[in-house]
Amino acid sequence: MSTQKHILVLRFSSMGDVAMTVPVVKALLAQNPDVTITFVSRPGFADFFSGIERLTYLPVDLNKSYKGISSIIKLFAYINKSGKYHAVADLHDNLRSKVLRNLFKLSGKPIAHIDKGRDEKKLLTRFPNKVLKPLRRTVERYADVFRKLGFQLTLDYKLVKEPSVLTEEIMAVAGEKDKPWIGITPFAQYKGKTFPIEKMEEVISSLNKENVKVFLFGGTPLDREICEQWEQQFSNVTSVIHRLNMEQELVLINQLNVMLSMDSAGMHLASLRGVPVVSVWGATHHYAGFLGYGQSEDNMVADSIECRPCSVYGNKPCFRKDYACLYNINPQTVVNSLLKFV
Repeated sequence: MSTQKHILVLRFSSMGDVAMTVPVVKALLAQNPDVTITFVSRPGFADFFSGIERLTYLPVDLNKSYKGISSIIKLFAYINKSGKYHAVADLHDNLRSKVLRNLFKLSGKPIAHIDKGRDEKKLLTRFPNKVLKPLRRTVERYADVFRKLGFQLTLDYKLVKEPSVLTEEIMAVAGEKDKPWIGITPFAQYKGKTFPIEKMEEVISSLNKENVKVFLFGGTPLDREICEQWEQQFSNVTSVIHRLNMEQELVLINQLNVMLSMDSAGMHLASLRGVPVVSVWGATHHYAGFLGYGQSEDNMVADSIECRPCSVYGNKPCFRKDYACLYNINPQTVVNSLLKFV
């Protein structure tokens, strides 16, 4: 009889949040050789987990095959037939995952779910009378779920760069590495987390004068349009948006000297590949727990305006109307932080 303990893990979005689960499940597997994992998430995140032994990635298309609340029973049946699970770890705690975990509970499986610390985060982001103190890091909240299920788990917060080889397809876009490489993810989902575009252009313009090569990452059609304009404008800048797939982007990121990112997925993808990040913070704050795994607070760029943070995710409109937390940041400060790595 097998002594393996098969854990079902649920985390459906967002890209950065899913990426932050990777060092946690790696540590769990390394420290508990009797554990195997089936990780359920969206198809687009599968490359984050490539090559992890004793982990099976189960992609579910929540936009088509399992769209909407009415499809949860169908999703439960699909997941349930995909393995015999020892326990269920819900790292999401949204409506879909709550229903799924309770269906597994009805079938006798032990379950545990993340405590997102919502009340603490309200105190952190209110103004006035803000309670400005560090909260539990998100990766520790993920780890707590497995600890509740009885597993030993310690996180070391080390950046680990594993070797990777640039393929011909990647080199056709990136070229040979004959100078330091800097990656930039200029955009975030919300305005409160995005360095103003004119200030980001100043950063790119300054870097273009240095002996470095800059790669621009993004996802939306607007991201692509803006980054291709910068590529045409600056000789040492290359946009990889829609020219490389996710697997290829991760290999390219692995070769970077440093990544510049907002409080967004770019920071967490760089962490996956063991690359240091200079992170720009506006309406959000690392005290909420979302600093990239293994990243240093010394490499953060942020203003100390008293109303910051006003939002956990950056999705609230600025009550001042001017986004001073971002506009107060000097582009040269960002450039100087990056040049330390090259």
